[in-house]
Formats: sequence, C-alpha cells, structure tokens
Amino acid sequence: MEEIKKNEALVEVVDVQFRPGQKIYYFDPAGKTYHTGDRVIMDTARGPEYGICTGGNHTISVKEVVAPLRPVLRLANKQDEEAVARNLETEKRAYAICMEKIVEMELDMQLVSAECAFDGSKILFFFTADERVDFRELVKSLASAFHTRIELRQIGVRDKARMVGGLGICGRPFCCATFLDDFQPVSIKMAKTQSLSLNPTKISGTCGRLMCCLKYEQDAYEDLIKNSPKVDSFVDTPQGRGTIVELNLLRQKVKVRLEENPETLAVFGNDEIAVFRSGKAKKTDPPIPEDWAPISGGKSSRRLEPLDKPFAFEPVRLRSELPAEEEPEEKTEQRQGNNARRRKKGKPAGEKPQQEKPQQEKTQQETAQEPKPEGTEGGKPKGKPHYHRRRRPGKKAE
Repeated sequence: MEEIKKNEALVEVVDVQFRPGQKIYYFDPAGKTYHTGDRVIMDTARGPEYGICTGGNHTISVKEVVAPLRPVLRLANKQDEEAVARNLETEKRAYAICMEKIVEMELDMQLVSAECAFDGSKILFFFTADERVDFRELVKSLASAFHTRIELRQIGVRDKARMVGGLGICGRPFCCATFLDDFQPVSIKMAKTQSLSLNPTKISGTCGRLMCCLKYEQDAYEDLIKNSPKVDSFVDTPQGRGTIVELNLLRQKVKVRLEENPETLAVFGNDEIAVFRSGKAKKTDPPIPEDWAPISGGKSSRRLEPLDKPFAFEPVRLRSELPAEEEPEEKTEQRQGNNARRRKKGKPAGEKPQQEKPQQEKTQQETAQEPKPEGTEGGKPKGKPHYHRRRRPGKKAE
C-alpha cells in the first residue's frame, strides 16, 4: 500500500471551514503558507467567502479532490472582520423578521437559521417541513423588507441537528456537529447486529433518526461475530454439555443452558467451550454421540483436551468417491489375474465378457420369419370374438 501511495499523484491543499460545525472543504493555497486558525478569504461559486483554516498546508491524493480546486485568495484583514460582524447582526434581524412572517402567513415550516453572504448580496434561509410548502409570498415579503436577494432552502432533520447543535443521550455534543463530515446511511440491521433494543426511543438520536454512532461501531461488531458461536449452538463446557442461549460480543462470553440440569445457566468464555453444532439443529444434521464430551469428559470416554476448532463430523464417502490407493488389495489382485487370462486367449485386457442372450429372447427378424397360425391375418384372429359368460353365484348354468 505504501508503494502505491508513493506512485500516486499528490496535490497541496489547505482545509477550510465556512462556519463552525459545517463540512470541511479543500482549497488550493496558491503557493502561500497557511496555518490552523487563520481567517482566510476563498474564491467560491457564490463569490468571495470568509472561512477559518482548520488544517495547514498538506498533500493529499488527486483522487480525493473534487474538481475544480478553487484557490485561497488571501488572509482576512480588519475590514473583512468588520464585514463579518455586520453580517452576523443582519442574520439575527433576518431570522426574527422571517419567524414573524411565517406565523402571519400560517405556513407549516420550521425555520432553522439565516445566513448572509460575505458581500451582502443575498440572504439564505434554511427550514424544515414535513411536506412541500408554497413560500412564494414569503420570499416577496422578505425581499421588500431587506432589498436584497432572498433564497429559501429546505433541509433534513439531520442537517438541522448539525446546524443547531446540542447534547446526545451519551451526554456529549452531537457527533455530526463535532467530527462527522458526511452523513452515512444507518439501518435497523446494525442495531440487531449489535444486540441493541429495537425500541425507537433508545436507538434514535435527538433528530429522530437512528444514531450515527451505529455506523462507525458496526465494523467492530462484525469482527467480534466472526470469532463467536451462534445462539442455539450445542456445545461442551467444563460443567457439561448444553445449548447457548445468549451472547456477549464485547466480553466474548456465552451463556449456556446445561443439558443435565436445564434450569441452570452458566457463563463461559469463547475459548472455554467446544462447538458440536453451529446454530439451531437441522433435519440433515448427523446425530451427536452421547459420550462425546472433549472438555467435560463423557460417560464411557476418558477426559479429552479442548478442541482448537469447532467439532465437525467427517462425511461418509461413497465407493465411487474413494481414491485409487484406497481400493481393497483383494479386488486389485483378482482384476490382475483376470487380465492375464484374457491375454492368453487373445482378448484385450480389461474388456468385460459379453453375456449370452437368453434363449427365450428372439430378434425382430426371427419373429417375422415364423409361420403365422391358421385363421389369423396380420397377427389378429379371424371371425367373431367369443366372450365367456360369467356365471352368477347361486344360479345354475343353463
């Protein structure tokens, strides 16, 4: 991997964040050196923007860059800082006015925030809504109040949680507002894999969606499952044979219901048991010997050492599947003797003698040459067919 990375094309970039908690973007330093914490002005698709440098000059692979890579224009000066302060005051006033107009027009939408462009050319409002909202009258009213371009953008509840911020059920700040750059899909299957309660209130975040932490903990649980037996597996333990009823993936332990005493539940480590059958029993599974107990010791067998790998029965092989060296010696000698006798008679070795046909069988040609019995034509008897009348019981024959 290191050799591949050395051969890849690299490009020098700096990490810039427009607002705290938002996504980090790559920009071209344009031959200048920037440090973490510097206030910079970048060239963007919306024009010059103000941002904070979160990572100084460093190199990354060209594949990680989203073209086109826009440059950093310069460091922010005092005038830029004053413009940013004025924009913050405009945003607060715009948020309050927009909330009042939403209530007046009775629109079914929740305003999240208002952002003003660095040059003051437009104001962008973010909102959430369950359904589509007709906000054309709201845009006209806001444009007459601020005399600038107005944009309204609908976002999801996860984006709202990132922008607003807060504390999760763990007591720490939201992952999306601190270190997560992108939202990755999270499914209910991940909660099942991690043996979590499927209660929505326990596996959902403040935004109402499944917690993002389920995603980046999934890989660790998948590795633990590979080294753990399944529930309902039949195993042998130091206290006897039994069935697994519960798994503890993080501690790598299992809870077993013992066969001799079903009311007893014992806890063992994964390295203390031997698996006879993985998972629930199937109809095709071979029977497990009653005296087979490699860890606890069977009734008629002495104590054995623990197995290094799960117990498995060797499948029975058919005679046609046996290799040549496993063929019985007696049959090999008999076959060699038969081949020698055939060579003396002038027959090729290994050829089977042809079986004589029984005398009763006749070829089609012999059957055609035989004379037909009298009174038949084409193999069928001549004249009227004669039927024998069946005599009913209890009546005399006429």
